[in-house]
This record gives sequence, C-alpha cells and structure tokens, in this order.
Amino acid sequence: MSMYATLDEAIETAREEYIESTLDEYGEDETPPPQQFHLQKYVVQDGDIMWAAIFTTDEIEVADVLPFRSGAAAEAIFEGDFDEEELRQEWQEENTLHEWDEGEFQLEPPLDTEEGEAAADEWDEK
Repeated sequence: MSMYATLDEAIETAREEYIESTLDEYGEDETPPPQQFHLQKYVVQDGDIMWAAIFTTDEIEVADVLPFRSGAAAEAIFEGDFDEEELRQEWQEENTLHEWDEGEFQLEPPLDTEEGEAAADEWDEK
C-alpha cells in the first residue's frame, strides 16, 4: 500500500485502484459502489503527514488501514462528495501511526529500545 502527502491524492488513487480491481468482474460501465472506505494517517520521522486509503466492495478488514466509513458514506467519498477538512477533523489522533524506525510504524514507539526511546523523545518535542 502506498502513502501520499495529501488526503485528496490518497483518495483519488484509492478510487482509481478500486475501479481497476473491479473491471474483470463487473466491466467498465458497471463498477459497483464501494461498501467500505479505509483510511490511515502516518507521521514519518521528519514530521510530515502521509495518508493511505482504500475502497472495498465488502466490509472487510484490510491490513495497514482502518475502516473509516461504510455504506452511503463510503460511496459519497468515492464519488467525490466529501469535505476534506471534515474528514481530517473526524480522524481520531490515537489511530495515527508514527514512524519510529525507517519504514516501521506503530501507534507508540517501543520504549524498550534505544531507537524507540529516541523516537518517543522526538514525538514529545513535536
């Protein structure tokens, strides 16, 4: 799964990937509306915010992203009928993943390692 610097870019890419993934089964003109929208916010070591998103036809769990909207709400986001600022405000910060080592993300850094303690200190400074 790829991460993107903007929420809009993550959603647009998720939309394109969803359409592509349903082509074989449904064809180009009959893309079913998504039933689930999954989203994840990441904070990388340099402090930048990154986003990952995915649409699915079923309400299933997807690794690396959290279920965020389902049913009509997921379909509205898929169709572009959403307020990006509202989505950002509704994101629960305790679900944000932080990079504590290159490519390693967790809700909190492991405090039992020197790297984890250094990452925790950096997070506290921000």
